[in-house]
Amino acid sequence: MPDTTEPGSHPPRHARPGPTAADRAALFAAVPRTPGAAKPDPVLVVDGLHRTFGGLKAVDVDHLEIQRSCITGLIGPNGAGKTTLFNLLTGFDRPDTGTWSMDGVSLGGLPPHRVARRGIVRTFQLTKALSKMTVLDNVRLGARHQTGERMAGALLPWTWRGQEREVTARAQELLDRFGLAAKAEDFAGSLSGGQRKLLEMARALMTDPAVVMLDEPMAGVNPALTQSLLGHIKTLRDDGTTVVFVEHDMDVIRDISDWVVVMAQGSVIAEAPPDALASDPAVVDAYLGSHHDQALEFDDEGNPVGATAALADALADAEAQTLEAGGDLSDPDAASVDPSANSLEKP
Repeated sequence: MPDTTEPGSHPPRHARPGPTAADRAALFAAVPRTPGAAKPDPVLVVDGLHRTFGGLKAVDVDHLEIQRSCITGLIGPNGAGKTTLFNLLTGFDRPDTGTWSMDGVSLGGLPPHRVARRGIVRTFQLTKALSKMTVLDNVRLGARHQTGERMAGALLPWTWRGQEREVTARAQELLDRFGLAAKAEDFAGSLSGGQRKLLEMARALMTDPAVVMLDEPMAGVNPALTQSLLGHIKTLRDDGTTVVFVEHDMDVIRDISDWVVVMAQGSVIAEAPPDALASDPAVVDAYLGSHHDQALEFDDEGNPVGATAALADALADAEAQTLEAGGDLSDPDAASVDPSANSLEKP
């Protein structure tokens, strides 16, 4: 389907503000806490999405739905496939098999710029600011359908000067919103890591997206800017934007997520409200391994006691024996500990 939006126009993606906190709670109250659960009003639907790299299963998602105008957290151990899933959904990578759609329109096979025109934008773990351009110009680049970007239009300045003033005003509003107005004429390369995250989000919003996908937006950001970013993400939801974000900090997940999708080894292993994750055995196993149910005991000074002390001693012995035998501690099969028997198991 071609993009028929008239150049220079900025049609709103959202017909109304997002649901209130009470409305969101009611929306998810009836959603089953199972992988691939159906949502009341999904904006994104994924089916049979698979991606392998040299025999390694990076993404293996049978079915996934993302609820409209809510914040969905995507979590999982390192290597779970979260960023690869983002890359597939936004056109930066191609799957082996599978389909995905936005509001019933397939996005399969579209390059990133066409996915963005459909209303889905994303940010990256490592920011992609154009360091030799000003902060203001970085944001202005995000505006859609700029007449002056085409060769013929560039030669007729009277056709784009008015639009450029509108784009600049909009970009300055976003810089004000993200606390970057004072940096507008600075080179983007001079910004701190946290400020670059804010810049990237501001540039993404210039496209007036319906869905924003944030890949570890808090990584490397100082606590003060973290709070600012959290506030901005909540505002996006309040404005009716759908947000999907990857995050490792569970405090952040609990603070802003309406729903959480958990991945491990490429697959969705759990879905639930954030407060229910701690009681999900699949989630605990994915993060902590098979001995997660053993209680840890420490004295007032933080030293291990009881069974915890015995387990710590057994682990130390395992490391020593592995090193003496010329083994590698990075090998997960070098030695294992049976906490119930307080003994080493040698493969």
